[in-house]
Amino acid sequence: MQRVENEIARLIKEIDYDEVSNLFNTLSGGKRVRAKLILKIADKHEKAPLLAAIVELIHAASLLHDDVIDEATIRRGVASVNATNGSKTAVMLGDILYSKAFSELTSFGENIAKIVSSSVTALSKGEMMDVKMAENFNSDEDKYLEMLYLKTATLIEASAESSAILVGKDAVSYALYGKNLGLSFQIIDDILDITSDKETLGKPALNDFVEGKCTLPYIYLYKLSNEDDKKRLLSLHAKTLNEFDGSWIKQKMQEQKTIEKSFELAVSLSNEAMNAVKNDTELVNILQTMIKRSY
Repeated sequence: MQRVENEIARLIKEIDYDEVSNLFNTLSGGKRVRAKLILKIADKHEKAPLLAAIVELIHAASLLHDDVIDEATIRRGVASVNATNGSKTAVMLGDILYSKAFSELTSFGENIAKIVSSSVTALSKGEMMDVKMAENFNSDEDKYLEMLYLKTATLIEASAESSAILVGKDAVSYALYGKNLGLSFQIIDDILDITSDKETLGKPALNDFVEGKCTLPYIYLYKLSNEDDKKRLLSLHAKTLNEFDGSWIKQKMQEQKTIEKSFELAVSLSNEAMNAVKNDTELVNILQTMIKRSY
């Protein structure tokens, strides 16, 4: 991963603006899931670290814009750029990172450049869908999963597919792996938003629902509830929850086993992904580790 960090540092330095360098250095790098995936698939290719760095710049840019849209003040346990330097600066920094990433993509073949850049269009569409869907309670599972794919999984899918192309591996199988990894990873995150405490999450539990986001456990709860419970759930949507209301939601989810039902879908997607790359032990292990995250 140090090769990727070196490439990221080089790309930021080439922007040649201290303000960008200083702001970028305040960002938390996160898990670097996309970069690690690229390195594992195309570990022997000399341009794999650059491709990984490009994808990480794109991901960082999307998070900067996300924080502005969500009016988030914390990102990965530290103050967000929009909180410390304002939304205008956060948007402009995101634009600069996107632009630098796209300019560097031109050093790769047209196929790879198109896959990665198209995923960013899908990502942006997914973000817009997410914002629109949060305006009202969404009980449509298919609509939610489509948004999840566009907003979260598509860039992971593009990372896996493009790195497979780089080294002549089966791009279709690796794309499926990346797509399902992204979906199952986000579903587990949605579950953890409900089951983990504030100290673990770095934000209040049930925060997704407070922000208007109806993740799978809420969608399943709505479908399985009686009319009175449906009305109560709808009345709590996108509102700050007191301890009593939060406990009621968790109790009802426990009764209806909506966490378990959501987890089953994540496991099913993971199994499909593992089967697609069953001969790649490292990638199989990534999914097995991810699906075992405590909830």
